[in-house]
Amino acid sequence: MIRFENVTKRYDDGTTAVDSLSFEVAEGELVTLVGPSGCGKTTTMKMVNRLIEPTEGRVYLDGEDISAIDPVRLRRRIGYVIQQVGLFPHRTVLENTATVPHLLGWKRAKARERAAELLDLVGLDPSVHGARYPEQLSGGQRQRVGVARALAADPPVLLMDEPFGAVDPVVREHLQNEFLGLQERVRKTILFVTHDIEEAVRLGDRIAVYGQGRIEQFDSPARVLGAPATPYVADFVGADRGLKRLSVTPVEEADLDRPPVVRPGEPLRDAVARIAGEGTRWAVVLDEEDRPLGWLPAGTEPAPSLGKDATVREGLRPMDARLPLGAPLRQALAAMLQHDAGWIAVVDDERSGRYLGALTPGRLHEALRRSIGADAADLPRAEVALETVADAAPPAP
Repeated sequence: MIRFENVTKRYDDGTTAVDSLSFEVAEGELVTLVGPSGCGKTTTMKMVNRLIEPTEGRVYLDGEDISAIDPVRLRRRIGYVIQQVGLFPHRTVLENTATVPHLLGWKRAKARERAAELLDLVGLDPSVHGARYPEQLSGGQRQRVGVARALAADPPVLLMDEPFGAVDPVVREHLQNEFLGLQERVRKTILFVTHDIEEAVRLGDRIAVYGQGRIEQFDSPARVLGAPATPYVADFVGADRGLKRLSVTPVEEADLDRPPVVRPGEPLRDAVARIAGEGTRWAVVLDEEDRPLGWLPAGTEPAPSLGKDATVREGLRPMDARLPLGAPLRQALAAMLQHDAGWIAVVDDERSGRYLGALTPGRLHEALRRSIGADAADLPRAEVALETVADAAPPAP
């Protein structure tokens, strides 16, 4: 969809902002451009819509050399979102959102209808917010309007220049989550500029890590974190890159423990005997549709008043920590800490909630180590052999 071929931008004072840049962005892909200030990432993005013209090389959009396209016509095919949003203060939210459709000659009713649809898509009720002016919105709401306006004419390409950089961390994380959900639905081809490696890792399908005017590594978030291509990239992503990988490493079925499973109506004594027989410290309690209800500790004794009539229901401990298969390890760790849990139930999806297995802190750590090892050795994650301290220790004398 977007292709750079040996693109250089050199200014009259001799400064080279971008030096012989070549890379491609596939249709529907979200690529984050990350690096320190002045490294050329915003210059790269602005060459796509010809706000900056390259000195050398070619930029192609859907196979067409953009230098042959009228700049105004080109920009109307590309959505553009900036940090300060750039809303017109004298126009309502609905009017701001309908700006590009109006410029394209859409009829007023159609443009306003499309604007209302987009406001609803980004989580703003058009009946509530449509008649308001930008100054009446919070920073996060203004950013949502900026995204809606960029999408209003349904452009195939979206350029985003640090769009969430001006809001506080809590709002920023919320906007990032909503934006990821939005991208799943609309699947635009996106160049997203940021100076924040954690934001780049969280949002990007691939990451372009910039040095000075050059891309030092262009790869998946997992590989950038797990196998930095150069010392510069390793230094830029930080010594804690292993922790950052929690955000891009999904929970897989191979990561799960499978302790004994018992049912709430089962005799308590039988369930406890089975736990003891399997040599575990607890069992997972599932309902009739295989959804987790809680857990049963080994050695649970029935209440004296119930005796042999006690069932698992009387002894189970509730367990609220759960997440769907494929969720990032970071989310799993956060749930364990939030619920002060020694394990978390993993289900097939949030709708059915069917239990698949248990993720423990030990297995979470193993999953992270396997993920890092898989990238370093270019192997599937399941084929990575882990060496433990016991394995590496010399034999006892």
